[in-house]
Amino acid sequence: MNKKFAKHGFVGILIFLAAIAVFSIAAMLLWNWLVPPIFGLPAISYLQALGLMVLVRILLSGLPFNGIRAMRGAALWGKNNPIREKWMNMTEEERNEFVMRERGFHNHFHGHARGEGHAKGDDTKGKEND
Repeated sequence: MNKKFAKHGFVGILIFLAAIAVFSIAAMLLWNWLVPPIFGLPAISYLQALGLMVLVRILLSGLPFNGIRAMRGAALWGKNNPIREKWMNMTEEERNEFVMRERGFHNHFHGHARGEGHAKGDDTKGKEND
């Protein structure tokens, strides 16, 4: 391991731990400011706020490095996936057209949404002819 990588890794870990500490303190302060007066629940400590942050993370997004999520991602974008192979063989223009079509912009940009293909100035569409 080179020294530059070790230094950046150490700094990254410090920043991560500092962020956890700041968010836990913020959660504790907000809880203690809002919840006891509104709901009559007790105030919480720093460690309880940290635990609450972990609990919310688990409940809202699952555990990090979730095995099922990793397997699902591998199945969708694995090397033997025909959709991935087709995407990789597309030109940039074909990819852009595919994305626009999937987002619903294909008809608009090719004039179909504006009614092109009908005679210009044809205001009789939908009116009875006399």
